[in-house]
Amino acid sequence: MRIEDYALIGDMQSAALVGRDGSIDWLCLPRFDSPSCFAALLGSERNGHWWLGPTGRPMADRRRYRDETLILESEYDTPTGTVRVIDFMPPRDRNPDVVRIVEGVSGTVEMSTVIRIRFDYGRIVPWVRRTNGHLQAVGGPDSIWLHSPVPLKGGDYAHRATFHVKEGERVAFVFTWHPSHEPMPRLISAEDHLVQTEELWAEWVEQCTYKGPWREAVVRSLITLKALTYAPTGGIVAAPTTSLPEDLGGVRNWDYRFCWLRDATMTLDALIGAGYLDEAAAWRTWLLRAIAGRPQDLQIMYGVAGERRLPEMELGWLAGYEDSRPVRIGNGAVEQLQLDVYGEVMNCLYLARTSGLAPDDRAWSIGRELLDYVEDHWDEPDEGLWEVRGPRRHFTHSKVMCWVAIDRAIRQVENFGRTGPVERWKALRAQIHAEICDKGYDPVRNTFTQSYGSAELDASLLLIPIVGFLPVDDPRVRGTVSAIENELLSDGFVLRYPVAADNDVDGLPGGEGAFLACSFWLVEVMAMQGRKDEACELFDRLLTLRNDVGLLAEEYDPRYGRLVGNFPQAFSHVPLVHAARALS
Repeated sequence: MRIEDYALIGDMQSAALVGRDGSIDWLCLPRFDSPSCFAALLGSERNGHWWLGPTGRPMADRRRYRDETLILESEYDTPTGTVRVIDFMPPRDRNPDVVRIVEGVSGTVEMSTVIRIRFDYGRIVPWVRRTNGHLQAVGGPDSIWLHSPVPLKGGDYAHRATFHVKEGERVAFVFTWHPSHEPMPRLISAEDHLVQTEELWAEWVEQCTYKGPWREAVVRSLITLKALTYAPTGGIVAAPTTSLPEDLGGVRNWDYRFCWLRDATMTLDALIGAGYLDEAAAWRTWLLRAIAGRPQDLQIMYGVAGERRLPEMELGWLAGYEDSRPVRIGNGAVEQLQLDVYGEVMNCLYLARTSGLAPDDRAWSIGRELLDYVEDHWDEPDEGLWEVRGPRRHFTHSKVMCWVAIDRAIRQVENFGRTGPVERWKALRAQIHAEICDKGYDPVRNTFTQSYGSAELDASLLLIPIVGFLPVDDPRVRGTVSAIENELLSDGFVLRYPVAADNDVDGLPGGEGAFLACSFWLVEVMAMQGRKDEACELFDRLLTLRNDVGLLAEEYDPRYGRLVGNFPQAFSHVPLVHAARALS
């Protein structure tokens, strides 16, 4: 299955990927970052999956989300009739559930299902027994119950069934995870929870304040971003998957099931701009818990509950998506220094205040401590926005975001009555600004560069006018945008920086696709420059890269005409929302 052939269902604590063929190939329980019980996405069916569809039908003829929800409907036309499969994860009371309802639309259709439960990322074959007519699978700390009126027969380490559905009939399957040491969980009503789930999403979408011409794309992106929030704590994951490759068959395979401060703050920028302040309040509370301690101990990412230890390891028993190895869990970038994060955090806290979020003295106190760290360390090299695994550098974007951190603190003082050494901050802001314009700018080529003294361009330089470092009509900004359009476009889409097999920018072999966020940044800058026709043309072209249910991965690879990278990716859907607002 191509990455774009998957759809997302979730309950704001975990998520599953459902293929166009009716197979759930990825599901981690009970959290986004828990070991999976279905891992066929990164291996084979032997690593766990749950297929459900008409006998002999390989792909759904149509699929869509029910209205503005995360309830997936897939329809199959067969010679004997039409059937619909409804997939969703209801917001949980205690235990996570996956519900699959088979609905007869016309005629009579023979249906089949195959389920292979494999705990610990496809490694553990569970012990399975039948209790009170239901299946229970147990493996170590994990237990799964499968409730269904359809009897399943075991064999070859899987369970199968064939049944018929007539027009008007509905057959429900309820898949429930719980800790293996606990008694059988309460069986939920599939139909009642379908109604409740639909109502929940309808009520949430009602709050959206965006009324522009791209509402469908914006709302779908906002729903996707909401699905990536971890409701118990307010944390936000970058994506629900790990190791979907940036380069098919290559080694650029990373685990994104964690809360990057950068990605989370950008997600909140999009949600706040659409009227969602509750998420901002929950995330601010999560942030205060996660980063509590010394500012020098700030990490660029945390677990969904604020965990700090996210050791990176490889799962050698998984073959990888389309032989893209290694498959990794955890993320070694947690140890990196990325100075831009401080600017993202301070900008988000300021934006939340300007949007009406109540003040929080603890947030300002921690912000002051973060600023102290920026004052002492802004002039150091770091790994930067793109988490390079090569030598540290003085990345221009990192310096710009240090400027943003100081600038937003000054605005807090001037606009909201906060206290701080504002004159000292103003002097530092001016110092950082002057150094960037001196060392990060190439006057011969009339463009800012990726890092001090380098000749390379970087798509993150498009953020210079967006964050307010320089006005969009500044000649240096115009020159930078022009250079990026001339040198970083691939098939009309923006690469984050020049990447080739012998390029050592990030210390890794192989190529990659075009980061979709970068192209959306270009749309926003074009709109700011008054180039609305060009911006709309590029934006509409980017929208065509979404899959049939409106989802985007991290990148698009023009070489293959395919989405690549983890999926769906917050870092792609966030700038989509910003670009639509800029154009509107």
